[in-house]
Amino acid sequence: MSPLFLSNSHLENKSKIEKKNHGFKLKLVKALIAGNGMTNAAICKHLRISAPKTLELISSLAQVGIIEQNEKGNSIGGRKPVLNKIKPNTFYILCAEVELFRVKMTLVDNTNTFLRSVSIPFTLTQDWSSAIQLVRLLTEFMDDSDVPEKAILAIGISMPGLISYKDGRNHTYMSDEKQLPLREYISNQLGKPAFIVNDVKSAAMAELKFGLAQGRKDVLVILMDWGIGLGIIMDGRVRNGAAGFSGEMGHMPFVEDGILCYCGKKGCLETVASGVALANMAREGILSGQDSLLNTLPEQEIENIAPQIVINAANKGDQYAISILASIGERLGKGIATLIQLFNPELIILGGKIAEANQYITIPIQQAINTYCMTPLRDIARVELSRLGADAGAKGIAHIAFEKYFDMLLSSIEAER
Repeated sequence: MSPLFLSNSHLENKSKIEKKNHGFKLKLVKALIAGNGMTNAAICKHLRISAPKTLELISSLAQVGIIEQNEKGNSIGGRKPVLNKIKPNTFYILCAEVELFRVKMTLVDNTNTFLRSVSIPFTLTQDWSSAIQLVRLLTEFMDDSDVPEKAILAIGISMPGLISYKDGRNHTYMSDEKQLPLREYISNQLGKPAFIVNDVKSAAMAELKFGLAQGRKDVLVILMDWGIGLGIIMDGRVRNGAAGFSGEMGHMPFVEDGILCYCGKKGCLETVASGVALANMAREGILSGQDSLLNTLPEQEIENIAPQIVINAANKGDQYAISILASIGERLGKGIATLIQLFNPELIILGGKIAEANQYITIPIQQAINTYCMTPLRDIARVELSRLGADAGAKGIAHIAFEKYFDMLLSSIEAER
């Protein structure tokens, strides 16, 4: 199915009514993708239109072959309601999860099914060089994919850093004021809309739509990878802040006159409680002669030690690995206690690579929360590990990119009317 059906290009000489009807079609497709299907009654309520108008819109989607209808659930004394869904493999988002040392690219269709996923070593730089490399990798991934290029509606990218919600410029990585904003640059290079989101916000969206935060109002999602990020769900919505910079938990002041953080400040939480801090502690312990399984690592691997290596050692009973994870957990827990007192959440979801340490990280976190948090707030807030696993990032990015793509088309129609 070509996305020409979705395009606004044919509306130039159309009447206001025709433009309005096209807007209803876009809203319907957006809603069907977001909800993975809707009944006729739900469509009427969502779009605030009559039953005949709903049938007309459904018929228009059927004519272009993108909708399927299935009976849904049981009915008491009547016909089973029909569920209208966009057919699988109709539209796609190319999702890219950019990390410090790798990029994972995944093709996700409109039913949230993963068609192809590839992880490639990658070095995220503060300068523009890694932006050029990312475009090359995305181009090669699209060229190697079996789906029609026109069916890929947009590029969705999650990455660490201060990312402007308005123009898609990353002020931390791939940053060059002489260049176009990153979002615009990637869109121009690939010929498709591009949407760039901070990695923890995409994780928070995944939890809200598909994970433990479903149906909840006030949740904090903490992503514990090389850095630390906070996704804020308040009143059932992911909150971005005035410019998109909310949730920089890792840069809360934590240690008086501590070591220098890459942000330019001293003593940030991230300098003592992150994947980078864990790797530094492990390396220092090895070099100082700590009795540990980590001492068996080859010299090159010690220099480039990753959090997963420490976690693997802890799972084998290595006392030094367990002790430095506990130290990281205690500091994280103290930071989380502050967040609990600020936001009064009902649930805190821990995700990311360090969350894979399970009890070696959750127990010290909970102990620190018990120590530093007021009892009434502490008793409300449960701490749980994310259950979405490695798919969380792409699920969140795909949902956000589909939403933003249709919002972009709808805004264009509103501007013309």
